[in-house]
Amino acid sequence: MGSAKDAAMELPATVRRFVQEARVTRLATIGGDGTPHLVPATFALLEGRIYSVVDEKPKRTVQLQRLRNIEANTGVALTVDRYSEDWSELAWVMIRGVASVLDGGAEYERALDALRTKYLQYQTMALDGRPMVAVEPQRVNSWGLED
Repeated sequence: MGSAKDAAMELPATVRRFVQEARVTRLATIGGDGTPHLVPATFALLEGRIYSVVDEKPKRTVQLQRLRNIEANTGVALTVDRYSEDWSELAWVMIRGVASVLDGGAEYERALDALRTKYLQYQTMALDGRPMVAVEPQRVNSWGLED
Protein backbone atom coordinates (compact mmCIF):
# COMPACT_ATOMS: atom_id res chain seq x y z
CA MET A 1 0.00 0.00 0.00
CA GLY A 2 1.24 3.49 -0.85
CA SER A 3 2.31 5.91 1.82
CA ALA A 4 3.45 9.49 2.03
CA LYS A 5 7.03 8.15 1.93
CA ASP A 6 6.60 6.64 -1.56
CA ALA A 7 8.04 8.61 -4.46
CA ALA A 8 5.76 10.51 -6.82
CA MET A 9 5.18 8.68 -10.08
CA GLU A 10 4.31 9.41 -13.67
CA LEU A 11 1.09 7.75 -14.77
CA PRO A 12 1.45 5.23 -17.61
CA ALA A 13 0.09 6.55 -20.93
CA THR A 14 -2.94 4.19 -21.00
CA VAL A 15 -3.88 5.20 -17.46
CA ARG A 16 -3.36 8.90 -18.20
CA ARG A 17 -5.65 8.76 -21.27
CA PHE A 18 -8.35 6.84 -19.38
CA VAL A 19 -8.27 9.26 -16.44
CA GLN A 20 -8.22 12.38 -18.64
CA GLU A 21 -11.32 11.23 -20.52
CA ALA A 22 -13.30 10.47 -17.34
CA ARG A 23 -15.83 12.99 -16.03
CA VAL A 24 -15.95 11.86 -12.40
CA THR A 25 -13.76 10.15 -9.83
CA ARG A 26 -14.42 8.77 -6.37
CA LEU A 27 -12.15 10.29 -3.73
CA ALA A 28 -11.48 8.23 -0.61
CA THR A 29 -10.05 9.86 2.50
CA ILE A 30 -9.59 8.63 6.07
CA GLY A 31 -10.42 10.66 9.13
CA GLY A 32 -8.23 11.05 12.18
CA ASP A 33 -10.29 8.34 13.88
CA GLY A 34 -9.73 5.90 10.98
CA THR A 35 -13.22 6.29 9.50
CA PRO A 36 -13.23 6.07 5.69
CA HIS A 37 -15.04 8.71 3.64
CA LEU A 38 -15.83 8.30 -0.06
CA VAL A 39 -17.30 10.99 -2.35
CA PRO A 40 -17.76 11.48 -6.09
CA ALA A 41 -15.78 14.44 -7.39
CA THR A 42 -15.10 16.36 -10.56
CA PHE A 43 -11.41 16.62 -11.32
CA ALA A 44 -8.67 17.55 -13.75
CA LEU A 45 -5.39 15.81 -14.43
CA LEU A 46 -2.67 18.40 -14.98
CA GLU A 47 1.08 17.92 -15.09
CA GLY A 48 0.79 14.54 -13.39
CA ARG A 49 -1.34 15.72 -10.46
CA ILE A 50 -5.08 15.43 -9.92
CA TYR A 51 -7.10 18.45 -8.79
CA SER A 52 -10.63 18.82 -7.44
CA VAL A 53 -12.10 22.11 -6.26
CA VAL A 54 -14.84 22.63 -3.68
CA ASP A 55 -17.40 24.13 -6.02
CA GLU A 56 -20.70 25.98 -5.58
CA LYS A 57 -22.99 22.97 -5.70
CA PRO A 58 -25.14 23.12 -2.52
CA LYS A 59 -23.14 22.24 0.60
CA ARG A 60 -23.59 23.11 4.24
CA THR A 61 -20.00 24.39 4.45
CA VAL A 62 -16.82 24.62 2.36
CA GLN A 63 -14.93 22.94 5.23
CA LEU A 64 -15.97 19.52 3.99
CA GLN A 65 -15.20 16.21 5.66
CA ARG A 66 -12.72 15.36 2.90
CA LEU A 67 -10.72 18.50 3.71
CA ARG A 68 -10.70 17.76 7.45
CA ASN A 69 -9.64 14.20 6.70
CA ILE A 70 -6.75 15.32 4.48
CA GLU A 71 -5.61 17.61 7.28
CA ALA A 72 -5.49 14.57 9.59
CA ASN A 73 -4.19 12.02 7.05
CA THR A 74 -2.77 12.98 3.66
CA GLY A 75 -3.07 9.48 2.21
CA VAL A 76 -5.96 9.24 -0.29
CA ALA A 77 -7.20 7.02 -3.09
CA LEU A 78 -9.05 7.91 -6.28
CA THR A 79 -10.99 5.50 -8.45
CA VAL A 80 -12.03 6.16 -12.04
CA ASP A 81 -14.13 3.49 -13.68
CA ARG A 82 -16.04 2.60 -16.80
CA TYR A 83 -19.18 0.50 -16.42
CA SER A 84 -21.09 -1.21 -19.19
CA GLU A 85 -23.73 -3.90 -19.35
CA ASP A 86 -21.24 -5.56 -21.71
CA TRP A 87 -18.78 -6.68 -19.08
CA SER A 88 -16.00 -7.07 -21.64
CA GLU A 89 -15.90 -3.22 -21.62
CA LEU A 90 -15.42 -2.81 -17.85
CA ALA A 91 -12.31 -0.97 -16.69
CA TRP A 92 -11.01 0.89 -13.67
CA VAL A 93 -8.01 2.76 -12.34
CA MET A 94 -7.15 3.25 -8.69
CA ILE A 95 -4.60 5.90 -7.82
CA ARG A 96 -3.19 6.10 -4.31
CA GLY A 97 -1.42 9.28 -3.42
CA VAL A 98 -0.68 12.11 -1.09
CA ALA A 99 -3.13 14.99 -0.94
CA SER A 100 -2.80 18.61 0.03
CA VAL A 101 -5.27 21.47 0.06
CA LEU A 102 -4.48 24.57 -2.01
CA ASP A 103 -6.08 27.98 -1.58
CA GLY A 104 -4.20 30.09 -4.09
CA GLY A 105 -0.99 30.56 -6.04
CA ALA A 106 0.23 29.71 -9.53
CA GLU A 107 -0.44 25.96 -9.27
CA TYR A 108 -3.96 26.70 -8.01
CA GLU A 109 -4.64 29.05 -10.93
CA ARG A 110 -3.39 26.54 -13.54
CA ALA A 111 -5.54 23.80 -11.99
CA LEU A 112 -8.59 26.08 -11.85
CA ASP A 113 -8.14 26.93 -15.53
CA ALA A 114 -7.96 23.20 -16.36
CA LEU A 115 -11.14 22.52 -14.37
CA ARG A 116 -12.97 25.39 -16.08
CA THR A 117 -11.88 24.06 -19.46
CA LYS A 118 -13.08 20.54 -18.66
CA TYR A 119 -16.42 21.47 -17.04
CA LEU A 120 -18.62 24.06 -18.73
CA GLN A 121 -20.52 24.56 -15.44
CA TYR A 122 -17.34 25.88 -13.77
CA GLN A 123 -17.02 28.75 -16.25
CA THR A 124 -19.78 30.68 -14.47
CA MET A 125 -19.08 29.63 -10.86
CA ALA A 126 -17.18 31.82 -8.42
CA LEU A 127 -14.40 29.36 -7.58
CA ASP A 128 -11.45 31.65 -6.89
CA GLY A 129 -10.11 31.07 -3.39
CA ARG A 130 -12.28 28.01 -2.71
CA PRO A 131 -10.33 25.04 -1.32
CA MET A 132 -8.79 22.72 -3.90
CA VAL A 133 -7.54 19.19 -3.29
CA ALA A 134 -4.30 18.34 -5.09
CA VAL A 135 -3.24 14.68 -5.27
CA GLU A 136 0.30 13.58 -6.05
CA PRO A 137 0.05 9.98 -7.36
CA GLN A 138 2.23 7.42 -5.60
CA ARG A 139 0.86 4.07 -6.80
CA VAL A 140 -1.52 3.04 -9.54
CA ASN A 141 -3.47 -0.14 -10.22
CA SER A 142 -5.68 -0.70 -13.24
CA TRP A 143 -7.80 -3.35 -14.83
CA GLY A 144 -9.40 -3.63 -18.25
CA LEU A 145 -7.34 -0.96 -19.99
CA GLU A 146 -5.90 -1.58 -23.42
CA ASP A 147 -2.12 -1.35 -23.69
